[in-house]
Amino acid sequence: MTGFDEERDPTRQSLWRPLRLLQASMDAELARVYAEGRIDGLRPSFVMELLRLHAQGPMTIKELADSVGRTHSALSQKVAAMRAAGWVRTVAGDDARSKRVTLTAKAVKVVGRLAAEWRATEAAVAEIEAEIPYPLSRAVADIEAALARRSFHDRVAEKLAQDPAWR
Repeated sequence: MTGFDEERDPTRQSLWRPLRLLQASMDAELARVYAEGRIDGLRPSFVMELLRLHAQGPMTIKELADSVGRTHSALSQKVAAMRAAGWVRTVAGDDARSKRVTLTAKAVKVVGRLAAEWRATEAAVAEIEAEIPYPLSRAVADIEAALARRSFHDRVAEKLAQDPAWR
């Protein structure tokens, strides 16, 4: 296929994709830091939950999800992945339906290093933001303000209502 045909393949144009690729690239760089530091099997996406569990102690999946701003379903899947990788274990909660998530000895052994990485990452992001004319944290706040005025759902739904292919 030659040329650009947005009608046939609208994915060839994307305002979201560069942001997602940037985050994936930065996560890959963090994974490289872990590999160089001989912290095997750690995903950057696990670190916040591991640090939160270290700071606050064992929590139910719902409590952990609420504390990091994720849904119960998403956190349940992440806990399963962290458990499979040996970073957490789950034990029965106060009632038969809940599970408490706790750090394994493997996680406790490296949590101080993870806190150091978190601080270094935040400092590196601050350094990058100082180098660019419009910091990403400000862009995020401005996008959140725009979405508070009118939701993303409403914006997408309006565009779809104008597109005959959606009907």
